[in-house]
Amino acid sequence: MKIEQIDMYHLRMPLKSPFETSFGRSITRDCLLLRVYADGIEGFGECAADWDPGYSSETVGTSWHILEEFIFPAVKGVDFSSPSDFPQVVAFIRGNRMAKAALEMALWDIYGKQLGKSLKELLGGKKERVEVGVSVGIQKDPATLVNTVSKYIEDGYRRIKIKIKPGRDVQDTQAVRSAFPQIRLQVDANSAYTLEDAQRLLPLDDLNLLLIEQPLDEEDLWDHHKLQKQFRTPICLDESILSKQHARQALEMGSCRVINIKAGRVGGLWEGKQIHDLCYQQSIPVWCGGMLETGVGRASNLALASLPGFTLPGDISATDRYYDEDITNERFVLNGDSTIDVPRGDGLGVTLNDKAVTKYTLRHISLKLDT
Repeated sequence: MKIEQIDMYHLRMPLKSPFETSFGRSITRDCLLLRVYADGIEGFGECAADWDPGYSSETVGTSWHILEEFIFPAVKGVDFSSPSDFPQVVAFIRGNRMAKAALEMALWDIYGKQLGKSLKELLGGKKERVEVGVSVGIQKDPATLVNTVSKYIEDGYRRIKIKIKPGRDVQDTQAVRSAFPQIRLQVDANSAYTLEDAQRLLPLDDLNLLLIEQPLDEEDLWDHHKLQKQFRTPICLDESILSKQHARQALEMGSCRVINIKAGRVGGLWEGKQIHDLCYQQSIPVWCGGMLETGVGRASNLALASLPGFTLPGDISATDRYYDEDITNERFVLNGDSTIDVPRGDGLGVTLNDKAVTKYTLRHISLKLDT
């Protein structure tokens, strides 16, 4: 599998409604789309980095630079036997995992189309449908939050995640739990607390939550270990887990009891599968997080979440949760049992809506790699 040409697009897509977390408020979603040609086959990849470095140090700007100046030249002339070869080819590039994951995703798409297999089959997935929940951003007050959650429950979501930050944590969560005593509920702090001020979260232990996600800074593995000892509720790590090595260390320290796997965050699907396998062997629950992906990244997430160790609902959600118009012709729909079907087509199982791609493109380059 030799790459012949790569087209890269910087997209900016309007969200259906603002999405607020502890690190900011978004009304649009930026990402990079890759259209890759190899052996006469077209494959798609998505870089989940956003325009600002709130969630991650990577942005669409840094990812564009790393892809164009380092990753694309590194793969020129390389004959990949499978996408699992890719991480070693770009291992000389430190970090920049989201940039790497974008091209790796496109290689998996092409590889599946070559073999006539879905991404789910290539990764060893078992599920035809993936259980999903919905992530709810910070609202103006607890009453508005409860009303927003109510609408998503009416839509059919059976697991709710709410974003929290200092000053908008216990009261908000208590309000949702009081309104919906039986709903599966979890909270996500996106690294908003220190070990000292996280003590204010202790009342969450009485609210029967599935988990408390990433309360402390991403580099605070040891402090998460100290914090987990104070809670009966499982702590889940997201931003802290950038590789299988990080996952192993976190589990050995007792820093968490659940891990959120995002392929983009850890450098690609192959590394995401390695983390899954490690956790599966140790009976550690994992789930697939979301980063407001387009249909390209959403298809990839669904395939990853079909692996057997993904036992908690993912933040994948239906297309219409975030976008009125997507860049894929396929739209992902919530089933009545709060699941979404895993794509069955070859590779990612999606096709591009070229009109929408053109509509949302801010800049585009096309590079020939076979000359």
